[in-house]
Amino acid sequence: MAALSSPLRTCRGILKELRALQGPTYKRSLAYNYVMEQFRKNKVTGERYCRAQHEASHDSHTYLCLLASTRTHMALHNLYHAKGEISIEQSAGLVGLRLPTQPGGKGWEK
Repeated sequence: MAALSSPLRTCRGILKELRALQGPTYKRSLAYNYVMEQFRKNKVTGERYCRAQHEASHDSHTYLCLLASTRTHMALHNLYHAKGEISIEQSAGLVGLRLPTQPGGKGWEK
């Protein structure tokens, strides 16, 4: 089995994602209270509170991955989601291309 990172690192990662999502008042949210409660409850050992050997650790890693992936998805969605009709030049610019400036030209001369 692959080595898992420390629970403290995972907890900090989850709290970082919550802070990015909710702003500076994230410590007053129910999600913050729940995450801190779960990490404190499973602080002694994962063997004592879960069926599998690394279940609590795996769940926290999965939740961190979900939060990070959702944030990245929303950033990409806002960047590339259609905002109406755009010109051909803007469409080409989205994928890193430029249109030729004169008929038969190569596109980079002015």
